[in-house]
Amino acid sequence: MSPRPRLDHVRRPELLEAAAAVIRERGLENARVADVAERAGTSAPSVLYYFASKAELLKEALTSAEERFYEQLDRELADMDSARDRMVEVVHSGVGEGDYDASLWIDLWARALRDQDLAGTRAELDQRWRRTIADVVRYGQGRGEFGAVDSEEFAVLLASLMDGLSVQTALRDRQVTTELSRELSLRFAERELSCELRTEAA
Repeated sequence: MSPRPRLDHVRRPELLEAAAAVIRERGLENARVADVAERAGTSAPSVLYYFASKAELLKEALTSAEERFYEQLDRELADMDSARDRMVEVVHSGVGEGDYDASLWIDLWARALRDQDLAGTRAELDQRWRRTIADVVRYGQGRGEFGAVDSEEFAVLLASLMDGLSVQTALRDRQVTTELSRELSLRFAERELSCELRTEAA
């Protein structure tokens, strides 16, 4: 058995960030382990020791990116008393500038159709996002800011809307801009929650 490769100079987050960057730029099919290793400042055998396949690398890279996303979002939401402000922040976070993580999600969705392990990862990550949205809805209802709506169903609908719009922005559709995507998402949320959100976003 070959000796365990040393990664003392490469921390796991740096390796996953390198993988995410390469996959965003080239897509999973065209991403090479050698490129990830070069970006992280290590060797290809070292990467392959810790990640048996490119699919596993995608799974871990996206999961790591999502953890950073939620750490930041949770801090921002905790500083907001208004449920309206929280919902606006959720929408702005869910339909962000550019295609930073949308490209990773597009690769995951495509692979999850035929990869049971990635399908499980997709389900877990989607459920966490829907739960975040539903929690904001219930928080707003408890404060009397939002109307009577099924929080779980609303979360599925809003998350699906933002996912679809994010795909269009990632594809750089000229009609579906980030600004329009946010406007449409907020307009939907206002209608469903019986509240005004867009003035809060200004």
